[in-house]
Amino acid sequence: MSSETLTAQDYIQHHLTNLTLGWLPQDAAASIGAEHWGLKFAHNLEEATAMGFWALHVDSMLWSVGLGYLFYRWFRKVAENATAGVPGPAQNFVEWIVDFVNENVRGSFTGKNDMVAPLALTIFVWIFLMNLMDLVPVDLIPWAFGQFMSIFGADPHHVYMRVVPTTDPNVTFGMSLTVFALTLYYSFKMKGALGFAGELTLQPFGKLGMPANLLLEGINLLSKPLSLSLRLFGNMYAGEMIFILIALMYGHNLVLDMSGGVLQLAWAIFHILIITLQAFIFMVLTIVYLDMAHQTHH
Repeated sequence: MSSETLTAQDYIQHHLTNLTLGWLPQDAAASIGAEHWGLKFAHNLEEATAMGFWALHVDSMLWSVGLGYLFYRWFRKVAENATAGVPGPAQNFVEWIVDFVNENVRGSFTGKNDMVAPLALTIFVWIFLMNLMDLVPVDLIPWAFGQFMSIFGADPHHVYMRVVPTTDPNVTFGMSLTVFALTLYYSFKMKGALGFAGELTLQPFGKLGMPANLLLEGINLLSKPLSLSLRLFGNMYAGEMIFILIALMYGHNLVLDMSGGVLQLAWAIFHILIITLQAFIFMVLTIVYLDMAHQTHH
């Protein structure tokens, strides 16, 4: 996708639109001037919006599942080829990641649950790989996908492909709600229904402050998935937007091209810290939330 063929606003909107598959109602199609209605890929942002909640972001699903499978195959292959002798570079790297995650679990999780460490490892590596896609040049994969679809008669200007799954709130909320469900499950399992209810209604002000306790603890409980998802989404979305804005500098004159190259390199180097930090924060907060779910108060 070349920024020369679009206005700056169109270029940004194109890069921020997902490849969306959904049902476009006939009345909605007529109101926005769509040529076809029914089950289809969205032709533009208006069609994607009209498809509503149940529309699928196909690109987010493909990239997230694909990167998750890549993580699984890579770690499994290293584990199968692991040796007790002198390890190779791949085994050294994987063992370093596993030790790093185990240290964080031992330092933050005081309960006993064999699921926490594998979950933390999966979260850290998977989110890191999804975040890492933000370092791929913003035009490369969308342009290549548009050219590929043009073989089948599609207009590249109406072919969308977002390659960073964590810039999609559906992905970050899906992960955070899964962590939230695990938190609720272990809260009930370890404390029982009465114990969990008592934790929500009797702290911190005791029996006389039950309404205030429930309000404060309820807000605290519900804020966990919100903060977990929005923190990751907000940081990655901002990073993606900066890369898109830098890309707009290219193709005008030599000075802007050189300035864009310097800015892109500087932001990419700094962004390596951000993508790693966001994966680490999500992992650590997951460990902490599960630790809180395993704690019993007397």
